[in-house]
Amino acid sequence: MNEKEQLVLQAIKNNPFLSQQEMAEALNMSRPTLANIISGLIKKGKIVGRAYVLPERNAIFAIGGANVDRKFYIDGHVQYGTSNPSRVTESVGGVARNIAENLGRFGNEVKLITLMGQDQGAKYIDKESQGYINLDYAEILPNVKTGSYSAVLDQNGELILAMADMTIYDSLQPSILKKHEAILSNAKCIIVDLNCPKETVQYLQSLVSVRNIPFAIIPVSAPKIKNMPDDLIGVTYFICNQDEAEAYLNIRILNDHDYSNAVKMLLEKGASNVILTLGDQGAMVGNMEGVFYLKAEKVKDIIDVTGAGDAFVGGFIHGILNDESFMSAVKFGHLNATKTLQSDKTVRQNITTDELNYWRNN
Repeated sequence: MNEKEQLVLQAIKNNPFLSQQEMAEALNMSRPTLANIISGLIKKGKIVGRAYVLPERNAIFAIGGANVDRKFYIDGHVQYGTSNPSRVTESVGGVARNIAENLGRFGNEVKLITLMGQDQGAKYIDKESQGYINLDYAEILPNVKTGSYSAVLDQNGELILAMADMTIYDSLQPSILKKHEAILSNAKCIIVDLNCPKETVQYLQSLVSVRNIPFAIIPVSAPKIKNMPDDLIGVTYFICNQDEAEAYLNIRILNDHDYSNAVKMLLEKGASNVILTLGDQGAMVGNMEGVFYLKAEKVKDIIDVTGAGDAFVGGFIHGILNDESFMSAVKFGHLNATKTLQSDKTVRQNITTDELNYWRNN
């Protein structure tokens, strides 16, 4: 496509319901010129007619964080209050972005809606995500830093401390998503992480309820629970850990009975399916068929825990969207998380598109 065609296509993506006159004025071109360009885009299959609805029905949309991750691996035992010898790695991250890459590597069409700064971090994320994630809907904000996450890990790969600069996502307001509402309305599935403000999550909750779109909420962390909606009506999949469940329900979880009760409480709030992840202990899951405990396989040779939760979500969503049962998809999520624990990458690089089929048959 030439430059003018790209400008027109982007304008249509931003608002498919603009009249040709409104679009021509916005792009500073004549209406006949615009009409010719639109005709050419239709012939090329880039749009499918008035109201210029783009062919996005099979796309998964992930909405939320896309960060630069820095990991500090402590050499030997941790010593507090002093300098610790360590090695440092840098990679791309962000919960929504990580889930999107997992899904993309599994062969799904995934589009990411996020915010990034006008900096090297954004360029790095774009470069590393190409091939697996469509970033056409990511917005670049000037004078704001791209999100970052820094983790300190011990010699066993366990997290000691993490620090996150996610200020940029305060600007990921409903107004950003409303520009893409027509396209979101045709999504195969929408996944949102709680880097997004509460009003944005509530906007999506309303949208999916009307359009009957599969919808997953991923809390990110206990402090981010403040961005949760007041209820879970319209939420197809709510996936959280113990700390996040405790924060949202304002309870303490101390034993197996409490785990089961927490899942029941989350279902009562309106969620169709709930997964309460318990780390190496497995997961407590529930839906209209009841509440069940699933044991996790023991993992040997853990290299790095970072990204395992996102890998679980990516594997689970991939399984569900490829006609696996709920319980089977949970098990596949565990498998993906297990393999990620044995990788030094936040998203493991050896995912194959036929992995689910191989797992089914073995």
